[in-house]
Amino acid sequence: MSFRVGTTIAFACAFPVCLASVPVNAGPVQTFPYSETAAPVAPRITPVVVFGQNARRLPEVFAAEHNLDAAEITREHQASGLIQCGNAHGAGQLTLTDDVITTAAHVLYDETGLPRAESCSFKITVDGRDTVVPVDLSSVVAGSTHPYDVAVAHDWAVARLAHPLTGIRPYGLASNVEENEPVSFVARGHIDWGGAKALSMQDCTLHDQLSQGEEGTREFSFDCDTGDGASGGAVMFDRARSRIGAILVGWRSNHPFSAVPFSKKHYNFAVSIEGGFRQAVYAAANKYLVQK
Repeated sequence: MSFRVGTTIAFACAFPVCLASVPVNAGPVQTFPYSETAAPVAPRITPVVVFGQNARRLPEVFAAEHNLDAAEITREHQASGLIQCGNAHGAGQLTLTDDVITTAAHVLYDETGLPRAESCSFKITVDGRDTVVPVDLSSVVAGSTHPYDVAVAHDWAVARLAHPLTGIRPYGLASNVEENEPVSFVARGHIDWGGAKALSMQDCTLHDQLSQGEEGTREFSFDCDTGDGASGGAVMFDRARSRIGAILVGWRSNHPFSAVPFSKKHYNFAVSIEGGFRQAVYAAANKYLVQK
């Protein structure tokens, strides 16, 4: 952990991933790809960013608590998967079509602006079995290939897979991304959760708009619990919380690794799938889709 008091820069490097140019009064900022070979540089009281009692749930538990059908909930969210790049991983999901994924740019690019690995793969789990498909890195469109050097709102990426994942329902795109919206956070990748590949689900609220990118994307704070390895995971909107409207990018906190209430000094943040991000998804899908 490195924190420069009295300057305009704050860093948090629990793993070899940092984001810079953050006002000091916002506290340290952290993004969530996870490297298996890197050791923490600071004691970790909790491996997740929470706002009280941990609200993450396995799909079957989430379904029971919401009086929903567990099998249907599992089917609806098979599109959520892991993106593995070398010894690092983050979250991603099939979006609009069976061969397009959305994620955070820093899942694919490191702090120097280089690709994290010569090859990356996308892994989903269906009926307890893993399916792995290579990511076509030549197809990547990102808000920035240097996500650690630019504003958070540029930390997004879209890519095509080497071949479609048939039989999996991709997520549609949400139409309402606004402040104080009820949302769900659905992601694999949390390093403390089912070996990092189990699906985590929870309900929470999208809070304040914090910034806006030139390409039309927006950064929002939100209060779902998150953890290392979950960057790029899906923030779901609309009445049934079944359409993706934003992706997790990271957290800021003056009390990192502590379970303290959500506030303007302790929050997670997400980037909306709007503007250039949304257009990149449509372009990658390469066809007009009627969302049912």
